[in-house]
Amino acid sequence: MINRLLDLAIQIQQIPAPTFDEKQRAEFVRGLFVKEKLSDVSMDSLNNVYGRWTVDRGRRADTKPLIVSAHLDTVFPLNTSLHVTREEDRIYGPGIGDNSLGVAALFGLLWMLRERKINLAGDIWFVANICEEGLGDLRGMRAVTDRFGANVQAYLVLEGTALGHVYHRAVGVRRYRVIARTAGGHSWSDYGQPSAVHELARLVTQITALPLPTQPRTTLNVGLISGGTGVNVLASEATFELDLRSESMETLNSLIAQVEEKIVAANRNGVTVQMDVIGQRPAGEISVDHPLVKLAEQCLTAQEIKAVLTSGSTDANIPLSRGLPAIVLGITTGGGAHTVHEYINVEPVSSGMEQLVEFVSRVWV
Repeated sequence: MINRLLDLAIQIQQIPAPTFDEKQRAEFVRGLFVKEKLSDVSMDSLNNVYGRWTVDRGRRADTKPLIVSAHLDTVFPLNTSLHVTREEDRIYGPGIGDNSLGVAALFGLLWMLRERKINLAGDIWFVANICEEGLGDLRGMRAVTDRFGANVQAYLVLEGTALGHVYHRAVGVRRYRVIARTAGGHSWSDYGQPSAVHELARLVTQITALPLPTQPRTTLNVGLISGGTGVNVLASEATFELDLRSESMETLNSLIAQVEEKIVAANRNGVTVQMDVIGQRPAGEISVDHPLVKLAEQCLTAQEIKAVLTSGSTDANIPLSRGLPAIVLGITTGGGAHTVHEYINVEPVSSGMEQLVEFVSRVWV
Protein backbone atom coordinates (compact mmCIF):
# COMPACT_ATOMS: atom_id res chain seq x y z
CA MET A 1 0.00 0.00 0.00
CA ILE A 2 2.85 2.42 0.77
CA ASN A 3 4.30 2.05 -2.74
CA ARG A 4 0.84 2.67 -4.18
CA LEU A 5 0.56 5.80 -2.03
CA LEU A 6 3.98 7.07 -3.13
CA ASP A 7 3.14 6.40 -6.78
CA LEU A 8 0.00 8.50 -6.36
CA ALA A 9 1.95 11.28 -4.64
CA ILE A 10 4.25 11.47 -7.66
CA GLN A 11 1.27 11.50 -10.05
CA ILE A 12 -0.17 14.44 -8.12
CA GLN A 13 3.20 16.20 -7.96
CA GLN A 14 3.51 16.00 -11.74
CA ILE A 15 0.42 18.20 -12.18
CA PRO A 16 1.40 21.89 -11.79
CA ALA A 17 -0.68 23.65 -9.14
CA PRO A 18 0.56 27.14 -8.27
CA THR A 19 -1.65 29.04 -5.88
CA PHE A 20 -4.64 30.41 -7.87
CA ASP A 21 -4.05 27.83 -10.63
CA GLU A 22 -4.97 24.53 -8.97
CA LYS A 23 -7.87 23.52 -11.23
CA GLN A 24 -6.06 20.83 -13.21
CA ARG A 25 -4.90 19.09 -10.05
CA ALA A 26 -8.34 19.55 -8.50
CA GLU A 27 -9.99 17.88 -11.51
CA PHE A 28 -7.58 14.96 -11.17
CA VAL A 29 -8.47 14.53 -7.51
CA ARG A 30 -12.19 14.81 -8.26
CA GLY A 31 -11.82 12.01 -10.78
CA LEU A 32 -10.14 9.86 -8.16
CA PHE A 33 -12.90 10.60 -5.64
CA VAL A 34 -15.44 9.39 -8.20
CA LYS A 35 -13.33 6.31 -8.99
CA GLU A 36 -13.19 5.48 -5.28
CA LYS A 37 -17.00 5.70 -5.20
CA LEU A 38 -17.15 8.38 -2.54
CA SER A 39 -20.56 9.95 -2.00
CA ASP A 40 -21.53 13.55 -2.77
CA VAL A 41 -18.40 14.23 -4.81
CA SER A 42 -18.32 17.86 -5.88
CA MET A 43 -16.13 20.82 -6.70
CA ASP A 44 -17.13 24.28 -5.50
CA SER A 45 -16.68 27.56 -7.36
CA LEU A 46 -13.18 27.98 -5.92
CA ASN A 47 -12.08 24.47 -7.05
CA ASN A 48 -12.13 22.89 -3.59
CA VAL A 49 -12.96 19.18 -4.02
CA TYR A 50 -15.21 17.23 -1.63
CA GLY A 51 -16.11 13.57 -1.18
CA ARG A 52 -17.88 11.79 1.68
CA TRP A 53 -17.14 8.29 2.94
CA THR A 54 -19.64 6.53 5.14
CA VAL A 55 -20.10 3.04 6.51
CA ASP A 56 -23.64 2.93 7.86
CA ARG A 57 -23.68 0.34 10.61
CA GLY A 58 -26.31 1.58 12.97
CA ARG A 59 -24.57 4.77 14.01
CA ARG A 60 -26.49 7.57 15.68
CA ALA A 61 -28.04 9.98 13.21
CA ASP A 62 -26.68 13.02 15.07
CA THR A 63 -23.01 11.93 14.91
CA LYS A 64 -20.89 14.73 13.49
CA PRO A 65 -18.51 14.10 10.56
CA LEU A 66 -14.74 14.40 10.59
CA ILE A 67 -13.24 16.75 7.97
CA VAL A 68 -9.88 15.53 6.65
CA SER A 69 -8.25 18.06 4.31
CA ALA A 70 -5.03 18.61 2.38
CA HIS A 71 -4.12 21.63 0.29
CA LEU A 72 -3.63 21.24 -3.46
CA ASP A 73 -1.46 24.27 -4.21
CA THR A 74 2.31 24.65 -4.35
CA VAL A 75 4.69 27.62 -4.24
CA PHE A 76 6.16 26.84 -7.67
CA PRO A 77 5.32 28.78 -10.88
CA LEU A 78 3.84 26.95 -13.85
CA ASN A 79 7.15 26.85 -15.71
CA THR A 80 8.99 25.03 -12.90
CA SER A 81 10.53 21.69 -13.85
CA LEU A 82 8.76 19.01 -11.83
CA HIS A 83 11.40 16.34 -12.43
CA VAL A 84 11.34 13.58 -9.81
CA THR A 85 14.26 11.50 -8.61
CA ARG A 86 13.27 8.34 -6.77
CA GLU A 87 15.79 6.62 -4.54
CA GLU A 88 15.33 3.70 -2.18
CA ASP A 89 14.97 5.90 0.89
CA ARG A 90 14.08 9.30 -0.60
CA ILE A 91 11.98 10.92 -3.30
CA TYR A 92 13.06 14.32 -4.64
CA GLY A 93 10.79 16.72 -6.48
CA PRO A 94 9.34 20.22 -6.11
CA GLY A 95 6.16 20.01 -4.04
CA ILE A 96 6.45 16.28 -3.34
CA GLY A 97 6.14 16.82 0.40
CA ASP A 98 4.29 20.14 0.39
CA ASN A 99 1.75 18.97 -0.34
CA SER A 100 1.47 16.17 -2.93
CA LEU A 101 2.03 13.53 -0.28
CA GLY A 102 -0.59 15.17 1.94
CA VAL A 103 -3.16 14.98 -0.86
CA ALA A 104 -2.20 11.38 -1.65
CA ALA A 105 -2.62 10.53 2.04
CA LEU A 106 -6.35 11.29 1.74
CA PHE A 107 -6.54 8.22 -0.48
CA GLY A 108 -4.05 6.21 1.56
CA LEU A 109 -6.23 6.72 4.62
CA LEU A 110 -9.33 5.66 2.71
CA TRP A 111 -7.61 2.54 1.37
CA MET A 112 -6.40 1.48 4.82
CA LEU A 113 -9.78 2.02 6.48
CA ARG A 114 -11.46 -0.06 3.79
CA GLU A 115 -8.85 -2.79 3.80
CA ARG A 116 -9.10 -3.20 7.57
CA LYS A 117 -12.92 -2.88 7.57
CA ILE A 118 -12.73 -0.31 10.35
CA ASN A 119 -16.19 0.70 11.52
CA LEU A 120 -16.12 4.43 12.23
CA ALA A 121 -18.69 6.17 14.39
CA GLY A 122 -19.16 8.98 11.88
CA ASP A 123 -18.67 10.01 8.27
CA ILE A 124 -15.43 11.36 6.87
CA TRP A 125 -15.45 14.24 4.42
CA PHE A 126 -12.27 14.14 2.37
CA VAL A 127 -11.38 17.62 1.11
CA ALA A 128 -8.65 18.79 -1.28
CA ASN A 129 -8.57 22.56 -0.97
CA ILE A 130 -6.94 25.47 -2.78
CA CYS A 131 -4.97 28.59 -1.80
CA GLU A 132 -3.07 27.55 1.33
CA GLU A 133 0.26 28.96 0.16
CA GLY A 134 1.53 32.53 -0.17
CA LEU A 135 -1.06 35.13 -1.12
CA GLY A 136 -3.82 32.53 -1.33
CA ASP A 137 -4.76 33.79 2.15
CA LEU A 138 -6.36 30.43 3.07
CA ARG A 139 -9.41 31.26 0.96
CA GLY A 140 -9.94 27.58 0.16
CA MET A 141 -10.13 26.61 3.82
CA ARG A 142 -12.29 29.64 4.58
CA ALA A 143 -14.86 28.22 2.16
CA VAL A 144 -14.53 24.72 3.64
CA THR A 145 -15.09 26.04 7.16
CA ASP A 146 -17.99 28.20 5.98
CA ARG A 147 -19.58 25.07 4.51
CA PHE A 148 -19.26 22.78 7.54
CA GLY A 149 -19.00 25.27 10.40
CA ALA A 150 -19.27 23.89 13.91
CA ASN A 151 -21.25 20.82 12.86
CA VAL A 152 -18.13 18.65 12.80
CA GLN A 153 -16.27 16.33 15.11
CA ALA A 154 -13.03 18.05 14.17
CA TYR A 155 -10.93 19.41 11.32
CA LEU A 156 -7.85 17.30 10.59
CA VAL A 157 -5.37 19.00 8.22
CA LEU A 158 -2.72 16.85 6.52
CA GLU A 159 0.78 18.12 5.66
CA GLY A 160 3.24 15.87 3.87
CA THR A 161 6.40 16.51 5.90
CA ALA A 162 5.23 17.38 9.42
CA LEU A 163 5.39 13.90 10.97
CA GLY A 164 5.91 14.12 14.73
CA HIS A 165 4.54 17.65 14.97
CA VAL A 166 1.06 18.41 16.29
CA TYR A 167 0.01 21.90 15.23
CA HIS A 168 -2.65 23.04 17.69
CA ARG A 169 -1.85 26.79 17.72
CA ALA A 170 -2.38 29.02 14.71
CA VAL A 171 0.06 31.85 14.11
CA GLY A 172 -1.67 35.10 13.19
CA VAL A 173 -0.37 36.77 10.00
CA ARG A 174 -0.82 40.20 8.39
CA ARG A 175 0.78 40.95 5.02
CA TYR A 176 1.20 44.29 3.27
CA ARG A 177 2.28 45.55 -0.10
CA VAL A 178 3.80 49.02 0.41
CA ILE A 179 4.26 51.34 -2.59
CA ALA A 180 6.20 54.63 -2.56
CA ARG A 181 5.77 57.15 -5.39
CA THR A 182 7.76 60.32 -6.16
CA ALA A 183 8.30 62.61 -9.13
CA GLY A 184 11.57 60.80 -9.93
CA GLY A 185 14.33 62.44 -11.93
CA HIS A 186 18.02 62.35 -12.84
CA SER A 187 20.46 61.14 -10.23
CA TRP A 188 22.80 64.09 -10.93
CA SER A 189 20.78 67.03 -12.11
CA ASP A 190 17.86 66.36 -9.75
CA TYR A 191 19.97 65.24 -6.82
CA GLY A 192 18.30 66.13 -3.55
CA GLN A 193 14.82 65.29 -4.80
CA PRO A 194 13.23 62.20 -3.25
CA SER A 195 13.74 58.73 -4.70
CA ALA A 196 11.08 56.08 -4.07
CA VAL A 197 13.81 53.50 -3.52
CA HIS A 198 15.52 55.64 -0.89
CA GLU A 199 12.21 56.34 0.85
CA LEU A 200 11.33 52.68 1.07
CA ALA A 201 14.83 51.72 2.19
CA ARG A 202 14.51 54.20 5.06
CA LEU A 203 11.07 52.82 5.92
CA VAL A 204 12.30 49.21 5.87
CA THR A 205 15.13 50.16 8.24
CA GLN A 206 12.66 51.77 10.64
CA ILE A 207 10.28 48.83 10.59
CA THR A 208 12.95 46.15 11.03
CA ALA A 209 14.29 48.10 14.04
CA LEU A 210 11.02 47.66 15.92
CA PRO A 211 11.53 45.52 19.07
CA LEU A 212 9.79 42.13 18.92
CA PRO A 213 8.95 39.87 21.85
CA THR A 214 10.26 36.33 21.97
CA GLN A 215 7.23 35.24 24.00
CA PRO A 216 4.77 35.06 22.36
CA ARG A 217 6.96 34.43 19.35
CA THR A 218 6.61 37.32 16.92
CA THR A 219 8.41 37.96 13.62
CA LEU A 220 8.53 40.33 10.69
CA ASN A 221 10.07 39.96 7.27
CA VAL A 222 10.47 42.08 4.15
CA GLY A 223 10.47 39.33 1.56
CA LEU A 224 10.39 41.25 -1.70
CA ILE A 225 11.65 44.68 -2.84
CA SER A 226 11.34 46.07 -6.35
CA GLY A 227 11.46 49.41 -8.10
CA GLY A 228 13.45 51.90 -10.12
CA THR A 229 14.36 51.90 -13.81
CA GLY A 230 18.10 52.55 -13.93
CA VAL A 231 21.26 53.14 -11.93
CA ASN A 232 21.28 56.87 -12.70
CA VAL A 233 17.54 57.46 -12.19
CA LEU A 234 15.77 58.71 -9.08
CA ALA A 235 13.09 56.02 -8.79
CA SER A 236 9.54 57.27 -9.20
CA GLU A 237 8.04 54.09 -7.78
CA ALA A 238 9.21 51.25 -5.52
CA THR A 239 7.47 48.44 -3.66
CA PHE A 240 8.10 46.03 -0.84
CA GLU A 241 6.06 43.20 0.65
CA LEU A 242 5.97 42.73 4.41
CA ASP A 243 5.01 39.68 6.47
CA LEU A 244 4.09 40.10 10.17
CA ARG A 245 3.43 37.09 12.42
CA SER A 246 2.70 36.33 16.05
CA GLU A 247 1.31 33.53 18.16
CA SER A 248 -0.84 36.16 19.90
CA MET A 249 -3.41 38.26 18.07
CA GLU A 250 -3.04 40.96 20.74
CA THR A 251 0.71 41.15 20.12
CA LEU A 252 0.21 41.01 16.35
CA ASN A 253 -2.30 43.87 16.49
CA SER A 254 0.16 45.95 18.52
CA LEU A 255 2.88 45.32 15.94
CA ILE A 256 0.48 46.13 13.10
CA ALA A 257 -0.34 49.46 14.74
CA GLN A 258 3.36 50.34 15.03
CA VAL A 259 4.05 49.41 11.41
CA GLU A 260 1.05 51.31 10.11
CA GLU A 261 2.16 54.36 12.06
CA LYS A 262 5.59 54.21 10.39
CA ILE A 263 4.03 53.83 6.96
CA VAL A 264 1.63 56.74 7.42
CA ALA A 265 4.45 58.96 8.75
CA ALA A 266 6.51 58.23 5.62
CA ASN A 267 4.16 60.40 3.57
CA ARG A 268 5.56 63.91 3.09
CA ASN A 269 5.81 66.61 0.47
CA GLY A 270 6.73 64.95 -2.81
CA VAL A 271 6.44 61.43 -1.37
CA THR A 272 3.29 59.30 -1.33
CA VAL A 273 3.37 55.95 0.46
CA GLN A 274 0.43 53.61 -0.01
CA MET A 275 -0.13 50.38 1.92
CA ASP A 276 -2.45 47.57 0.89
CA VAL A 277 -3.31 44.51 2.94
CA ILE A 278 -2.57 41.45 0.79
CA GLY A 279 -3.04 38.73 3.40
CA GLN A 280 -4.65 38.11 6.78
CA ARG A 281 -4.45 34.85 8.66
CA PRO A 282 -6.17 34.85 12.06
CA ALA A 283 -4.67 33.26 15.16
CA GLY A 284 -6.31 30.69 17.42
CA GLU A 285 -5.58 27.55 19.40
CA ILE A 286 -6.84 24.60 21.33
CA SER A 287 -5.30 23.69 24.67
CA VAL A 288 -2.52 21.14 25.06
CA ASP A 289 -5.06 19.29 27.22
CA HIS A 290 -7.69 19.18 24.47
CA PRO A 291 -8.79 15.60 23.62
CA LEU A 292 -7.62 16.07 20.01
CA VAL A 293 -4.11 16.98 21.10
CA LYS A 294 -3.96 14.15 23.62
CA LEU A 295 -5.17 11.67 21.00
CA ALA A 296 -2.57 12.87 18.50
CA GLU A 297 0.16 12.44 21.10
CA GLN A 298 -1.02 8.92 21.88
CA CYS A 299 -1.11 7.96 18.20
CA LEU A 300 2.44 9.18 17.68
CA THR A 301 3.65 7.46 20.84
CA ALA A 302 2.18 4.20 19.53
CA GLN A 303 4.53 4.61 16.55
CA GLU A 304 7.45 5.34 18.90
CA ILE A 305 7.53 8.96 17.76
CA LYS A 306 7.77 11.76 20.32
CA ALA A 307 5.09 14.36 19.69
CA VAL A 308 6.17 18.00 19.36
CA LEU A 309 3.33 20.37 20.17
CA THR A 310 3.78 23.47 18.08
CA SER A 311 2.32 26.44 16.23
CA GLY A 312 2.22 27.33 12.55
CA SER A 313 0.45 29.17 9.78
CA THR A 314 -1.65 26.49 8.08
CA ASP A 315 -5.18 25.77 6.90
CA ALA A 316 -6.00 25.02 10.55
CA ASN A 317 -5.80 28.77 11.25
CA ILE A 318 -9.34 29.22 9.99
CA PRO A 319 -11.24 26.71 12.15
CA LEU A 320 -9.01 27.42 15.16
CA SER A 321 -9.66 31.16 14.87
CA ARG A 322 -13.40 30.41 14.95
CA GLY A 323 -13.11 28.35 18.12
CA LEU A 324 -13.48 25.04 16.30
CA PRO A 325 -11.41 21.91 17.10
CA ALA A 326 -8.60 21.47 14.57
CA ILE A 327 -5.07 20.12 14.37
CA VAL A 328 -2.43 19.47 11.72
CA LEU A 329 -0.67 16.10 11.43
CA GLY A 330 2.08 15.01 9.06
CA ILE A 331 2.80 11.92 6.97
CA THR A 332 6.60 11.72 6.90
CA THR A 333 9.79 13.70 7.34
CA GLY A 334 11.79 15.46 4.66
CA GLY A 335 13.58 18.66 3.75
CA GLY A 336 14.10 21.42 1.21
CA ALA A 337 10.48 22.58 1.42
CA HIS A 338 9.62 25.44 -0.97
CA THR A 339 12.76 24.76 -3.01
CA VAL A 340 13.35 22.68 -6.14
CA HIS A 341 15.50 20.38 -3.98
CA GLU A 342 12.53 19.30 -1.85
CA TYR A 343 12.45 15.66 -0.73
CA ILE A 344 10.55 13.21 1.43
CA ASN A 345 11.88 10.26 3.39
CA VAL A 346 10.22 6.99 2.41
CA GLU A 347 10.58 4.84 5.54
CA PRO A 348 8.56 7.04 7.97
CA VAL A 349 5.53 7.11 5.63
CA SER A 350 4.30 3.81 7.06
CA SER A 351 4.35 5.18 10.61
CA GLY A 352 2.69 8.38 9.46
CA MET A 353 -0.19 6.51 7.88
CA GLU A 354 -0.61 4.19 10.87
CA GLN A 355 -0.81 7.30 13.05
CA LEU A 356 -3.61 8.68 10.87
CA VAL A 357 -5.61 5.46 10.85
CA GLU A 358 -5.48 5.20 14.64
CA PHE A 359 -6.35 8.87 15.06
CA VAL A 360 -9.38 8.65 12.77
CA SER A 361 -10.50 5.37 14.35
CA ARG A 362 -10.57 6.92 17.83
CA VAL A 363 -11.58 10.52 17.19
CA TRP A 364 -15.26 9.90 18.05
CA VAL A 365 -14.52 8.03 21.29
